[in-house]
Order: sequence, then structure tokens, then C-alpha cells
Amino acid sequence: MFNLLDTPIIKSSLSVLVGSVGLYYLNTKISERVINNFQGSEAWIPENELVLLTGGSGGIGREIMEDLSRNKVRVVVLDIIRPTFELPENVTFYQTDVTSAKSLSEAGAAIRKAHGEPTVIVNNAAIFHHDTILDLPEEQLRQAFDVNIISHFLIIKEFLPFMIRMNRGHVLTVASVASFVTLGEMVDYACSKAAALSFQEGLRQELKYWYKAPNVRTSTIHPLWVQTPMIEGFTKYQAAFDQPLLDPKDVSQAVVEHLVNRKSGLTVLPRHSSVIGSLRAFPLWLQEAVRSYFSSFVMRVRIQRTADENSGSHVP
Repeated sequence: MFNLLDTPIIKSSLSVLVGSVGLYYLNTKISERVINNFQGSEAWIPENELVLLTGGSGGIGREIMEDLSRNKVRVVVLDIIRPTFELPENVTFYQTDVTSAKSLSEAGAAIRKAHGEPTVIVNNAAIFHHDTILDLPEEQLRQAFDVNIISHFLIIKEFLPFMIRMNRGHVLTVASVASFVTLGEMVDYACSKAAALSFQEGLRQELKYWYKAPNVRTSTIHPLWVQTPMIEGFTKYQAAFDQPLLDPKDVSQAVVEHLVNRKSGLTVLPRHSSVIGSLRAFPLWLQEAVRSYFSSFVMRVRIQRTADENSGSHVP
């Protein structure tokens, strides 16, 4: 009786499949162990944590704040913009300019007096201007770097020393797929997000070797397009943009998962797009093809916007 599973080609294919799955699993486990410095994770007790969250007054930050609050975690939100909604009981807002060391120092003193030291930092605040390198005003260029990366240095200077002393804590950054892929009209944003990834990588090295605090975790989340007001300049031209959008809840879920599991790591969203994180290992022609593919959607929006402006029409 003929048995398809006994044929050489099927046996070889199954062997390759099983071997590939095994290698993937082994690679995942080794990466997880190395990036966590071969340190085990203690249990997450929500009531014992104090999360400092930047940019929590809207968009992704609001979802993170609400998810943590529902999980009985105390949250302090630092944002220049006041929330337009009622905050849960275990959430406190501090109007803060995260690009100012003085403003952060004042917020830090108030937080310590009222709540104690933060045990988790979530660098979420970000700003996005879509314009070409030549058209982007200097003020907006500097603002992008101040909010998207300089603030990370200032926040860490203010709040990391406690985590180092305790050899415990977590620093998580909401970055972007733009950390890996630079598109036209997004050069300042992509540069700042690539810097945010480099910041986290360097921070991990300093925690491990310079400060002898290997149990302080570091993580980055890299979402693709997320349905938030930040990219309304694209999404209101949906016919031209035509890109699948993540819900802010998807990003928040990934953030909370990292925090609750107390594990360092890097997550690309949507998860099936994780190969983008390896883009610079691809041949140059393929890298350029990927960048050109995504840039084409941005360019189509520019063309549509210009056409609407010239015709006097308005997209609500």
C-alpha cells in the first residue's frame, strides 16, 4: 500500500520543517536568555509597581494608562497636554515638559513625595511632522528630536538611579518600525526613532557593565502605522494612503505584556512584520525596494493633498 509519508521528498520536507521549527524555538530561547542577562524574572505584583508614563493624555499613551490602571497598577502620567477625560483613581497627572530637565526635576520631586520612586519608565511621548528635509522648519526639526529622543536621556537621568540602586525596574520605549525603515517626508521622525532604539541598546550595556544592575529590564516596541491623531495627515487621505492600521490597544497590549512578564526584548507590530527588524541585513536592492514601497504611499498622499489644496477642496 502506497504511503505518501514514506516518500523521500515528503520525509525530507518534514525533516526540514521540524528542523526549522526547532531552530526557531532554540533561537528565541537563546535570545531571550541573553537579552535578560541570564537573570530570572521575579513575580509581577501590580500593587508594588509605580509606572511613569510619558505622553499619556491621548493616543497610544492613553491606552497604556487605562490598561495598567485596570490591572491595579499605579500610574503617573507626564505630559505637556492635560487629559480631556477623567482619570482613574490610581492614575495621577503631572503637567510636565519632558524636554526640560528643570520641569522633570520638579515633577520628580512631587512624584517622590506623593507616591515614592517609579519602578517602571515608559517612554511613549512622541511628535511627528511629515515634511521633506528641505521644507521642514528648524523649530519643528529640533522639537522632533527634543521630544522623541533627548527627553529619554533627561528622564533616565532623573529616575534611573533608584532602579540601579535596587537592581530592579524596567525601561520601555515605544519606538516605531521607522527605527528600521526611513521614508521620505519622515526623515526627522525616523532618525529620532532609530536613535531611540540605539539609546535602549546602549542603556542595556551600561546597566549590565557600568552600573552592575543586570536586573533592570529594557524593552522596545516598534509598531507600524497606528490609528492615532499623530498620523491623521495621512489617514484622512485613506484612498491614497491605503495602509492597514493597528489599533492603539494592540500596542498597549504588547507594552503591558513586556512589563508583566518582566522581560527585556524587542517587539515589532504587527508581529508578522517582525522581519522588518532585520531589514539592514538584506541586500541593498531589497532594502531599497522596501523603502520605496512604503514611500510610495506617503508620496501619493502628498500628491492628493497638493491637488486638493490647488482645487480648494477640503478633506474633513
